[in-house]
Amino acid sequence: MILEMKVPSPGESITEVEIAQWLVSSGDYVEKDQAIAEVDSDKATLELPAEVSGTITLKAEEGDAVAVGAVVCLIDTDAINKKINVQVESFEEISETEKIPNETSSISSNYAAQTPSPAARKIMDEKGITSHDIKGSGRGGRITKNDVANAVPSMGSKPEWGERKNNRTKLSMLRRKVAERLVEAKNETAMLTTFNEVDMDTVFKIRNKFKDNFQKKHQVKLGFMSFFTKAVVRALKLFPDVNSMMDGDHKISFDYCDISVAVSGPKGLMVPVVRNAELLSFSGIEKEIANLAVKARDGKITVDDMTGGTFTISNGGVFGSMLSTPIINPPQSGILGMHNIIKRPIVIDDKVLIRPMMYLALSYDHRIIDGRESVGFLVAIKEGLESAEELLMDGDPQKAFELL
Repeated sequence: MILEMKVPSPGESITEVEIAQWLVSSGDYVEKDQAIAEVDSDKATLELPAEVSGTITLKAEEGDAVAVGAVVCLIDTDAINKKINVQVESFEEISETEKIPNETSSISSNYAAQTPSPAARKIMDEKGITSHDIKGSGRGGRITKNDVANAVPSMGSKPEWGERKNNRTKLSMLRRKVAERLVEAKNETAMLTTFNEVDMDTVFKIRNKFKDNFQKKHQVKLGFMSFFTKAVVRALKLFPDVNSMMDGDHKISFDYCDISVAVSGPKGLMVPVVRNAELLSFSGIEKEIANLAVKARDGKITVDDMTGGTFTISNGGVFGSMLSTPIINPPQSGILGMHNIIKRPIVIDDKVLIRPMMYLALSYDHRIIDGRESVGFLVAIKEGLESAEELLMDGDPQKAFELL
């Protein structure tokens, strides 16, 4: 029996996926539930498992965009105990054109070489490309429309030393969707960024004091993200407009805090969500973030993991960023940018002290959030971190860390 395998629906709003990579070849024998392909949607990269055991025949190429429900391969279930030997006689595959000598190949030059077709000439004029920038692939070296479409603009004259190469690759569907959303955020929101700085000395002291016992108790490291998530949740409760989003002429506000955490994976930037962060303890936040980071790194993140979110935290500091202007993650209205921690001299009580300092950046949608609220929100985060024991732990770190 021949089974037609169709693309399953990864999520409600997804209508097509892209075949990122086939993990098997036509003619291979596959087992039921064996991963046979990786498919990219606009939200995640997912594995496609075989529905039955048998011999597979691929019906789509890598890079093809296929609709949800479309047939991508066939599986012959009757071939379970058969060993398929495909022998191809090379001489039978030689085409007649290969047997016939190409008389024109011996001609060193041709009147059509590097001459663009009319359609190619039009595109060349639009792009400002000359025939010297393109190698013709048409008959006799003629420049075709596709040659111009795939041409790379001139990067200046070639020097006499060294080699100059380039590589053209198609962006994955996930990468293209990320790019589309970033441009959408810039073009369709009134995005502004406000900055502040926070003294991390208090957080450092608390963390250094309890991190060993915390790890022994909860089997997860005590990082900075739990402190920042707690500080963000507190600030969102004080400034609820930041925890909202635009929907046409309406504003949707949320009484919960689903915090999107930007993480870098092999397929690019991913933003999984920590659900109901306002209900989680420090250990709960650290465990959830660690779990999501592992799934993103291993390519096992799901669409549901990245769906939703009311506010985003992006930590560019792990890559050494000192200052940045993060871009809003639509349809959210705000994103907090964390940066690296550097010891700097600051004045406290008229004394110059060396403290571990971090710059904070809040990008926000000015259509919903006013300047007063944005500044107040960022100040609330600063206050929460600099007075973490009082404002984030109710004066009892051991209880907050569940060490009692």
